[in-house]
Amino acid sequence: MIPEKAKRKGNNHLAEGEATGHYHAATGDKVSVFEDQQSVYLDNPDGCEVEHQEHKTIAVPAGKFRVEKVQEFDHAKQEVRRVQD
Repeated sequence: MIPEKAKRKGNNHLAEGEATGHYHAATGDKVSVFEDQQSVYLDNPDGCEVEHQEHKTIAVPAGKFRVEKVQEFDHAKQEVRRVQD
């Protein structure tokens, strides 16, 4: 479910790289991407593709999805950090 407070993004970027400037973008005829302070959401009624400048294109089945940021745990430092692109 996409929260009512989520605002539509005009560029359909699901995630943007902090280090490289690259991004993951959803492409398709009826694709919409929304965001709020917590998450990014994909409304994808007919299926779509997610493209990135350095990765293979990924096919995504129809549906509504919440996009999560990937985190990793550094055992040496005993801390969690976001994975950066």
